[in-house]
Formats: sequence, structure tokens, C-alpha cells
Amino acid sequence: MTKTAIIIPARYGSSRLEGKPLIKVEGKPIIQWVYEKAMLSKLADIIIVATDDERIFNAVKSFGGNVEMTSTEHKCGSDRIKEVVLRHPEISYIVNLQGDEPLIKPSAIDEVIKNVKDDKDADISTLIRKITAEEAENPNLVKCVIDNYGFAMYFSRSKIPYERNLDKADFYGHLGIYGYKREALIKMTGLPQSSYEQAESLEQLRALQNGMHIKTSIVDFVPVGIDTIEDLEKFKSIIKAV
Repeated sequence: MTKTAIIIPARYGSSRLEGKPLIKVEGKPIIQWVYEKAMLSKLADIIIVATDDERIFNAVKSFGGNVEMTSTEHKCGSDRIKEVVLRHPEISYIVNLQGDEPLIKPSAIDEVIKNVKDDKDADISTLIRKITAEEAENPNLVKCVIDNYGFAMYFSRSKIPYERNLDKADFYGHLGIYGYKREALIKMTGLPQSSYEQAESLEQLRALQNGMHIKTSIVDFVPVGIDTIEDLEKFKSIIKAV
């Protein structure tokens, strides 16, 4: 039976915010906030946290979540996800949901699933949002240019497109959530790093450079990823205001 899984890669180590999956906000660790948003998806059949850390494993178990241990040798989240997927032949579609996105909208998760399941030409799906030209100058905000059918043409830390003629193009920022067909995930993670990927430190460029197709959807919310203390405080203030 074909199933769709949301897999949340989570590791303890972080250069900017150590142990962030276990930091508690309103009595719940961040990984639980993310897991509970995933549970609100209408199109997913399975939710799994993939971790190499026993502290995270035990925390997920303590709130009743589904969690699997993975190798400590993985260099990125997609490799960790692949290990889990290979254990589950029933999983045909996968969402890579970051463990530091506690405010992700369940409807956005379902949009990613719908695109990768329903579009026969899509190997991978993801989300983008419209941004200003000023925002596009920020190298920490990954930009995306798309074709007339919503497929990604390129991702970059640079401002793309270059505005030789002003006000002729829209700018889009990328949200770090992906949907994969099973075979696409296995293929991509088995490929060597591409030259553009190495230049920009963007894994999705490996897929594009090898001829894979990434379908995008435009959403209208600003994500709150937690990478720093400032991000954590922003999340706390948003929760208190609700």
C-alpha cells in the first residue's frame, strides 16, 4: 500500500543554537511543536522523527511521537531521511519537514504533498514566497526563479534575477520544505555533490543540475525558523500573543 510520510530530521548539534529541538517553549520542546503541526496534515499517513541522538529519541517517545534512530555519519537531513525511507517500502512520497519550523502551516505541508503526488513531471516539490527587491539582497535568504509552469529554474543566495530593467520581474524567497517521490529522493542522495551545489551550499541545486524537476507553490506567510536566540525569542513572543 502506497503511503505518504512526513519525516522530520532532528539533530542535537547546532553551531548557533545547541540542542534546539529540546528547548522548551510553553512546556513543550520545539520538536513537539513541529510534530504537532505535522499531525494536522490531511494528506500524510505517517509522521517520523529521524534522529541520531538518544536525548531527542527519548523526548519524542515521551510525548507519544513516532521516532527512529539513524546513523551519526549523515552529512545532511536528506541522507538521514533516506535511511528511514529504505526501511519502509510502503512509503512512496516523502515530506522533508525541518525540525526547527514550529509555525509551519499544515495547509502548506499538504500543498507540497499534492504537488509531488499529482504532477507527473515533478520529482520534487517545495514552497516559495514573494519578497521585495530589498529582501532579495540578503544572502541568507535563498532566492528562486521559476518558469511559466511553476518549476524552479535556479536557486541562489545572490539576488536573482538581476535587474537591468527595474520593475520587470518578481522576486521569490525559498522555504526549506521539500516533497519527494521515493525514487527521486533515492536518486538525488546517491548523486555526488554538483558544482553549483558546492558553490552556493544549496543541496537542491544537485537535483536541478542533474535534470530533476522541482515544482513550486507560492505561499503568503513568512516562516519562523529557529536558528538563533533571537529567533527563539521571536517564536516565544508570537506564541504568547496568540
